[in-house]
Amino acid sequence: MLVSGVLSRAVALALVVSGGLAGGAMALEAGDAAAGAKVFKKCVACHTTEAGGKSGIGPNLNGVFGRTAGTLEGFGYSDAMKAAGAGGRVWNDETIAEYLRKPKEAIPKNKMAFVGLKKDTDLANILAYLKEATAAK
Repeated sequence: MLVSGVLSRAVALALVVSGGLAGGAMALEAGDAAAGAKVFKKCVACHTTEAGGKSGIGPNLNGVFGRTAGTLEGFGYSDAMKAAGAGGRVWNDETIAEYLRKPKEAIPKNKMAFVGLKKDTDLANILAYLKEATAAK
């Protein structure tokens, strides 16, 4: 049993380090929402998470999971973000992690000035936080 658990953890870690699964899907271990709240402090100058909260420089993120990119009513998205949504981009764990890792590569010519999160732990933690903080209410 112990060997099996160690091997499973080693395989999971290898997937995280390599950046994904076959087909390019990103595999991140479960994150810690409290740690993600600390990572999100980098985002609060531009984004809010509260239900009914106003958008700032960036859109309000409440209800972001499952939302088509570039479609929050009343926010002035870049043409690139609107095109990503028109092309079928929907925000989920994988697409948010890809975008937060390298925003300018994930959606070239988008307006977000953030350079990205380099650490897989930060990505996993911010995803956990966003799931809690942005659950549509």
